[in-house]
Amino acid sequence: MSREDQILDAAEALIVHYGYDKTRVSEIAAEAGVSKGAIYLHFQSKQALMDGLLVRAMERYGEAWLEAVEADPRGGTIGGMYRNVLKAVKNSPLIEAMMSQDPRVLGSYLHAPDGLLRRAQMRSMRAEFIAEMQAVGCVRDDVSPAVVAHVMDMLGYGLLGAGEMKPREQIPPMEKTLELIGELLDARLTPPEAQSDAGKAVLRRVMSEGQDMMRELARSPDEAEER
Repeated sequence: MSREDQILDAAEALIVHYGYDKTRVSEIAAEAGVSKGAIYLHFQSKQALMDGLLVRAMERYGEAWLEAVEADPRGGTIGGMYRNVLKAVKNSPLIEAMMSQDPRVLGSYLHAPDGLLRRAQMRSMRAEFIAEMQAVGCVRDDVSPAVVAHVMDMLGYGLLGAGEMKPREQIPPMEKTLELIGELLDARLTPPEAQSDAGKAVLRRVMSEGQDMMRELARSPDEAEER
């Protein structure tokens, strides 16, 4: 394991448990078994460290999502992608916190104007992705890509935040919920003649471009931050 991954592992464990604001760089250094100075050799600031952590988490999440989609015969439809994306999200507490905008975990980083999370949101391509799915015949062409994207966001945030709104024992198994949502999305949005492989090809390209974008944003200079 590289020293950078060692630092990122320590940072992820502490930030997921205690939150970004309550985690100090010195504590990350102690958890990683390195000096505080060694951390600053890899990351200019605590915010830059969080940026690097999100890039790595997004890459791992993207790989897990694509693997699940590829294994699913209907993974190239909107319903299939939705069903599999949330399975991948549930395996990454940091990605779950990012997608649900969890203030306990993300703290002040959530609203940092120069943070990777905010910059990535400003360049989101969700509606454009739906339009590309329409172009290959995997989404009905009589629906608005922006509205479909918004509905999918609402469904995602609702699923991830359900535990805050009702007792856990009243929430059905996630797999059953995802299966039903996937079926409903396909029933209303996917044309009968849609080819799953065409949708998978769009997803592969968009995911690759998205990961390149995240790396590019992470390389952008950070504003000075008090250490």
